[in-house]
Amino acid sequence: MNLKVIFLLFGLSLAFTNSLAQQVEEPKSVPAEWSKPFAPFQIAGNLYYVGTYDLACYLITTSQGNILINTGLADSEPIIKGNIETLGFRFSDTKILLNMQAHYDHMGAMASIKKVTGAKLMINQKDAPATEDGGKSDYALGGSVSTFAPVQVDRLLKDGDTIQLGEMRLVMLHHPGHTKGSSSFLFDVKDTNRSYRVLLVNMPTIVTDKDFAAIPEYPEITQDYAYTLQSMKKLSFDIWLTAHASQCDLHRKHKPGQSYNPSAFIDKKGYNAQLNELEKEFLKKKKGS
Repeated sequence: MNLKVIFLLFGLSLAFTNSLAQQVEEPKSVPAEWSKPFAPFQIAGNLYYVGTYDLACYLITTSQGNILINTGLADSEPIIKGNIETLGFRFSDTKILLNMQAHYDHMGAMASIKKVTGAKLMINQKDAPATEDGGKSDYALGGSVSTFAPVQVDRLLKDGDTIQLGEMRLVMLHHPGHTKGSSSFLFDVKDTNRSYRVLLVNMPTIVTDKDFAAIPEYPEITQDYAYTLQSMKKLSFDIWLTAHASQCDLHRKHKPGQSYNPSAFIDKKGYNAQLNELEKEFLKKKKGS
């Protein structure tokens, strides 16, 4: 192969690499709290908070490895890794990756963490297309470029499916609206005193400014929001947590350095109040459509 051909191939390779890099454009104007570090802590039993100040990421430890739920923005990876190791666990022991919604603020570091740990990614089947195209097909935040690195799904989940690792069993709940495959998870953890029913809930906030009737990419959006709100009212749990720490008032319930206190997260009144407000927003939006 002559020198001219080598340079040509090198140039094509470089152009292709640059093209791939340009295909992912995470939004620049995001709240500072999304990237701000936050001290990890034990919530209840084998459930831990390992996310940033507002982008909640949860670690569930088991005898057969660990489950990580959500990954924040792309720059959250070193924070998540550091938080997991600060708690005394190995990042490489992450065996399953889950997500509550296929948006860049919860999927940003997913592809990288999957590659580094070798963990299996399990996603609600309705969010799988957006997961694998980096959010381009999302009805509200999608477009011509990916907002997070596309990542291959290893297992498609549907409503009521069980995710099992070691002694842990999580049930995935299909709660569409915010995204087509927004998901919540219901499971039990226990400590030396008692067991706790935990709900990691994807609150159905409205992400689009458009009238629901003006979203041809998602004709079921009105029905999905209505279904999710009614479904969430019927759930039974002790502790509830959210994809954004601010949604469940986490910073009031826990300050860095505070001792272990699961009872701080038992707050059904706060959950009901949040749902009531979201239902009012939904009904107002529905009326406008």
